[in-house]
Amino acid sequence: MTGHIDARLKKLGIELPEAAAPVANYVPYTITGNLVFVSGQITFVNGELQYPGRLGENVSVEDGQQAARLCALNLVAQLKAACGGNLDKVTQVIKLGGFVNSTADFTDQALVINGASDLMYEVFDDKGKHGRAAVGCSVLPLGSSVEVDGIFEIA
Repeated sequence: MTGHIDARLKKLGIELPEAAAPVANYVPYTITGNLVFVSGQITFVNGELQYPGRLGENVSVEDGQQAARLCALNLVAQLKAACGGNLDKVTQVIKLGGFVNSTADFTDQALVINGASDLMYEVFDDKGKHGRAAVGCSVLPLGSSVEVDGIFEIA
């Protein structure tokens, strides 16, 4: 039987990627009590980096938003793995941390990370409303333009 969130994803035309294996010495998620902490996800699709570069230099805000959305899709894929394949276990998106590889004068990090926040609301409806940070940094792993991590509550 397909769950409510899986049906919602299908209706929205969203296909989740496979949960990516870690690229260094960490685990993709940790569960403690009823919280899932998902490690930072970058812009991988089928093992290939998408949207490399820096905002304010060679990546547009629009592409940055798409990069953040892709990070969020990867977050949800990890979350699904943490929930044993059942995203209906998610009771709340608690917080997203967004990191934007950007130049010193770039100040639209919040607009970029909206790409991730918007996806959480699309997928989880009111349960997708969350706290958030959107931070600029000078470099991200493997040259990714965006990285997003998350904290989720599960039943």
